[in-house]
Amino acid sequence: MAGSSEIDIEEEVAAAAPLLEKTTNLEGCPGCAAERRKAENPGIPYLQFFHIWIIILVSCLPISFIYPFLYFMIRDVHVAKTIEDIGFYGGFVGASYMVGRALTSTVWGMVADRIGRKPVIVFGIFFTVVFNTLFGLSKHYWMAITTRFLVGSLNGLLGPIRAYTMEVCRPEHQAIGLSLDSTSWAIGLIIGPVIGGYLAQPAEKYPKLFPGNSLFGRFPYLLPSLCISVFCFIILISCMWLPETLHDHRVHTKEKDQAIGSAFAHFAKPEELVEQHISPITNKSLFKNWPLMSSIILYCIICFDDMAYTEIFSLWSESDRKYGGLSFSPEDVGQVLAISGASVMFYQTFIYPNIEKILGPITTSRVAAVLSMVSLFTYPPMTHLPRPWLQIVLNIVSVTIVTCTYILQNNSVTQDQRATANGLATTLMSFFKAFAPVGAGIVFSWAQKRQHAFFFPGDQMVFFLLLIVEFLGLVWTFKPFLATPEQFSSN
Repeated sequence: MAGSSEIDIEEEVAAAAPLLEKTTNLEGCPGCAAERRKAENPGIPYLQFFHIWIIILVSCLPISFIYPFLYFMIRDVHVAKTIEDIGFYGGFVGASYMVGRALTSTVWGMVADRIGRKPVIVFGIFFTVVFNTLFGLSKHYWMAITTRFLVGSLNGLLGPIRAYTMEVCRPEHQAIGLSLDSTSWAIGLIIGPVIGGYLAQPAEKYPKLFPGNSLFGRFPYLLPSLCISVFCFIILISCMWLPETLHDHRVHTKEKDQAIGSAFAHFAKPEELVEQHISPITNKSLFKNWPLMSSIILYCIICFDDMAYTEIFSLWSESDRKYGGLSFSPEDVGQVLAISGASVMFYQTFIYPNIEKILGPITTSRVAAVLSMVSLFTYPPMTHLPRPWLQIVLNIVSVTIVTCTYILQNNSVTQDQRATANGLATTLMSFFKAFAPVGAGIVFSWAQKRQHAFFFPGDQMVFFLLLIVEFLGLVWTFKPFLATPEQFSSN
């Protein structure tokens, strides 16, 4: 009888097991559909990757397109006349976007973990279209600040789109998928500065096409803003075909849950329920997840350095040679950034995934940080060169470290916390990026007043401070500062 009883229990378990399996492969659940697509197509999902890449580009372009004309815009809104004042006020324009993004990114990530990735992505692109266009209509400094702030605060797609990237590809393709963020930024450095550099102040550059009394003559920075917004609107329409990836099992009836419960209630002990993975799920606090938080800190340090450098490069290259600058025009800045962006895009697409596969994300980050420090040492003497080609090296090593931190972050959490974790990373990173342009502008302004100082005169002090920040990032890649997920512990 005892043997017969055991057989009956085994039959009950066998009957209940398919019900449990179906809860991870349910019809009508978008997350389960995404898992089936990955199982059926083990290759690289090129179409999904391209759509992700172009969506991330929507978030990058509103940042990068202003730098070729930022110097002239600050001068034109009548708040600054000297190079010191332009550096100071320009920093706040660059920071306003990041402050807005910092205040809301975690909230957008939480919303994406609750209602799905797609709605947050769509809302973010829509608000970018609206407020980026209004930025181009700015005639006063405070309007420029406000519209940039609103673009940043209402565009919460970065965290959800990174989580989305992890969920549309298999683990072996994660390095390629997460490098899309960096390649989008790279192409943003090509398209954005070109649009900003060549289309800003069109009445001065193309008077036959844009008379001085025309709309684009009265609003000299509307044309590049409008071009970016039109592109964003096209991508917004394409999101109609964007599949959701978040699991949603709430549509299924309670009877199934009751059937599963009754099948196990007669024979399963609490520890057996745990083994069958039907115990209640407890979410670990993100702030107590040190592998996540330590990788976010590294991410913030590198992003701070990169944003400060981007701000300084724009002001430094357009300032007069007598102040240690390069006397570049907006077109010159656009060309340099475009060439640099093209190089980064090529590197991230064809070279980085292989390097990361061989060295792992941590060792790759260390090598990149060392190369960045060496490059910064050589910057001040470049005043006497026709073009600062080391811009390419600095951008490559920066996006290398950033992409490595994406891999570490997304492998430190489960799916139900992934968008929130990415949103938290974006929030903290944005705070750092908000302070970076302000701090860089203030330091740049201060450096102009000490052109003949004994210790790192003029712009040499600016690049020396950038090197210090990069060194801090290098130190953080070592234990005990950086804790890593188990699969990367060997690094």
